[in-house]
Amino acid sequence: MDREYIGFASLPDQIHRKTIKKGFEFTLMVAGESGLGKSTLVNTLFLTDLYQDRVIPPVEERLTKTTAIQVRTADIEEMGIKLRLTIVDTPGFGDALNSEETCQALSDYIDVQFKKYFQDESGLHRKSIVDNRVHCCLYFIPPYGRGLRMLDVAAMRKLHKKVNLVPVIGKADSLTTAELSRFKSQVLQELKQYEIQIYQFPECDPDEDEAFKKQDKELKDSVPFAVSGSCQILEVNGRRFRGRIYPWGVVEVESPLHSDLQKLRSMLIETHLADLRDQTHEIHYEAFRSACITRLTHNLTIQQPHRERSKLKRDSMLVELPDDENAADLILQQKEEEIRKMQDMLTKMQHQLQVQQRSRSLGEAQLKHDFTLMNIDKSQEVRL
Repeated sequence: MDREYIGFASLPDQIHRKTIKKGFEFTLMVAGESGLGKSTLVNTLFLTDLYQDRVIPPVEERLTKTTAIQVRTADIEEMGIKLRLTIVDTPGFGDALNSEETCQALSDYIDVQFKKYFQDESGLHRKSIVDNRVHCCLYFIPPYGRGLRMLDVAAMRKLHKKVNLVPVIGKADSLTTAELSRFKSQVLQELKQYEIQIYQFPECDPDEDEAFKKQDKELKDSVPFAVSGSCQILEVNGRRFRGRIYPWGVVEVESPLHSDLQKLRSMLIETHLADLRDQTHEIHYEAFRSACITRLTHNLTIQQPHRERSKLKRDSMLVELPDDENAADLILQQKEEEIRKMQDMLTKMQHQLQVQQRSRSLGEAQLKHDFTLMNIDKSQEVRL
């Protein structure tokens, strides 16, 4: 055996086995108005049916319906690799006549997941943390019109600093090749005009092969992805594929000539899934965490110390509460943690008292037993 070999070169293999055993978690949010094929696209992307129990509401309900959040989870396994997939759907997005709260509902859900992860990370049981943070948001843009609507601009500006935002043109098979090219250019121009930050692909390492660099360039040039989804299996000339039948022909949704579905799937799962998770943790969640800690420390520093006792005044009866709800929540969390620690101390003290009582009762019983034996011995000596 070579003496220069230490053994730490096997560390990647150890990490590989550990991650395979643990599995991975990925949360995908799909946002956009109804009728753009969000549910069909998700089923086509992951080759599963997550919307078996879906009920489409009538038009009367959709006029007054607010944006709801529906979470669906599926455990997918491929070649021994387990993936816990969570789909966050937004039925009712933009359907109501008053859509002012549409954007806020999506932003609030992302913040709630960040807050839950922050609380779990700051708690006592950190090994069993479940990561439900949104790692990517597919925002569906309708193919009709001349670009982004004001609702799209408001929604994406609300989300672009909290999640990896990927714009998608839904039902792209309704546009010709020339129309689709012009529409993509218009969307990219308006994204730049309104300063909307979409997900930026990382640069390839210099040592990567030319095939991977070419694939990465094709993915970057395809943004926004023009997709068409279908769960229907067609058979044409002895070949089976997923597609749609129209009077003028057949659309093969997984063909790069007809749709960017395969490129989107490659980006989400095959090439950039790890980077989406890293960007969520290192950039978006870190910004949320830093803001929480900054508000907490700021509120603690501005609190005035206890003054000496003086005469009662009218303004002394007013209690100042933090204006920021998040800061107030953090302070309440600290108080709850202190109460939890005190309860743990009381439990330990009660346990110690019970142990002492048991030892005392055992000691008294032992003394009674010894005293009884001494009396028996003395009685035997008297008889002798």
